[in-house]
Amino acid sequence: MNDELIPVAAVEPAPRKRPKPGERRVQILQALATMLEQPGADRVTTAALAGRLEVSEAALYRHFASKAQMFEGLIEFIEQSLFTLANQIMEREADPSVQITRILGLVLQFAEKNPGMARVMVGDALVFEHDRLAARMNQAFERLESLLRQSYTVRADARGSATPTVDGQAGASLAISVVLGRLHRFTRTGFKRLPTEHLDAVLRQLLP
Repeated sequence: MNDELIPVAAVEPAPRKRPKPGERRVQILQALATMLEQPGADRVTTAALAGRLEVSEAALYRHFASKAQMFEGLIEFIEQSLFTLANQIMEREADPSVQITRILGLVLQFAEKNPGMARVMVGDALVFEHDRLAARMNQAFERLESLLRQSYTVRADARGSATPTVDGQAGASLAISVVLGRLHRFTRTGFKRLPTEHLDAVLRQLLP
């Protein structure tokens, strides 16, 4: 029997899989949103974000020119998620009361399922960031209020209101105030007080 040792080829570690185009951007935004979910989290730095992803800060800036652009990516996701569904509700539902309840439920449920996004929606995560980010988020809520105003106005008119436009404005303003109040409470309680708490009862109060 030949006792000569047979050399074994060295096993090389598998090369690190390179993310597909656009995949790294999504990973960065997902990591940022996850970091924002930590109750009482301080300002998220690019260094901390890079550490979570196990990449260099330079790698982050190959996909986003600045941290502000990263937050803009989150806001774009919020806008697309909410308005795609809200516009579908407006198109498919003829009853203005149904439109209102479903749009309000949509916003509150989205925030509840995405705590990090909720902090962006109320501006908590944007305090130390560029002013344009808070302005853009405010515009998103103004768009939501505009959709609700349409429904409230149609509802008031159908119920014989002498001032349907004024009633529509008041109803939409109140509804958005309630939504923002619930989102603020959600974030300030460390996500313990859910936005959808007693949702049906709240919606009945908003649709007298």
